[in-house]
Amino acid sequence: MATYDQMKDALEKDEASEYDGPGLYLVPWKCDAANEEKIKEECKATIRCYPTDVNEAGMAEGKKCFYSGEDATHMALFGRAF
Repeated sequence: MATYDQMKDALEKDEASEYDGPGLYLVPWKCDAANEEKIKEECKATIRCYPTDVNEAGMAEGKKCFYSGEDATHMALFGRAF
C-alpha cells in the first residue's frame, strides 16, 4: 500500500514505453466521487477495480482512506490506463 503522494510521484515519473515500476496501487479508499475526480485531474489515475477477495476479507476495516484520511469503506486498485 502506498500513500497518495507516493502513488502520484511514481505515476508522474512513469513513461509507458519504459515502464518497469508499479502500475496498480491497492489502497484503502472511502468512496467519494469528488475525490476520485480530483485524483484523476491531479495524476490521471482512476479506480481500476474493487478486488472482491480483499474486500470480502475485510482488509479495509480500521484503515484510513489514502486520500482523505477518513475511515475507508473498502480497498480499491488505482492506476492509469494507457
